[in-house]
Amino acid sequence: MAVERKFVQDKVRKMMVKEWIKDEVKSAGFGGVDILRTPLGTQVTLFVERPGIVIGKGGRRIKTITEKLKEFGIDNPQVSVDEVEKPEFNAQLMASLLARALERGWYFRRAGYRFLYRIMEAGAKGCEIEISGKLVSERARKEKFLAGTIIHTGDPAYTVVKKGFDVAVKKLGVLGVSVRIIPPDVQLPDEFEIRGVENENEGNKGDEQRGDGEKAEGTGNRVAEA
Repeated sequence: MAVERKFVQDKVRKMMVKEWIKDEVKSAGFGGVDILRTPLGTQVTLFVERPGIVIGKGGRRIKTITEKLKEFGIDNPQVSVDEVEKPEFNAQLMASLLARALERGWYFRRAGYRFLYRIMEAGAKGCEIEISGKLVSERARKEKFLAGTIIHTGDPAYTVVKKGFDVAVKKLGVLGVSVRIIPPDVQLPDEFEIRGVENENEGNKGDEQRGDGEKAEGTGNRVAEA
């Protein structure tokens, strides 16, 4: 088998696994999956909001997930579940929770603004939520909810912005939910810090203090001579 074809098959397999896992654990708040091949097998790490739902009683559900992954052709899968520490900064988790809220009957504007405020109140530098589909009529349209700073072009759009996507299945059709988040701990290209200003100010203050001391000393000498 050619190397190029093998790479393509591996990517397709990972995409199929990700889509299946997203649908399997959506009730637990899917926040992403990391698939890493090791000499002992394949390490599959699930990031969810509620790990107990994925593990199941006595670990039954996670065993079922492990057996199902073997059917996808994954060698010796080792599944682990991690809880998302900051749900508001995980774009995939926010997209999944928003999609589930739309499926439960939330009005799209109410849901969009509710999640936007939740993310921004947590301290994010910027957030953009986009809901597309048959929102209010038979004609599909897009609705955007934006706050803060969001980058769409350049290298920071791939390295700084966290992206997530999910779908909400409703009676009138399928709604696409896209979430972009800039976490608070990242440094944007237009943010910079000027160093050395405090040291210069401290030096100027020291010179002023020495000048005041010399003036006071000179005044004391003149008084003594008089």
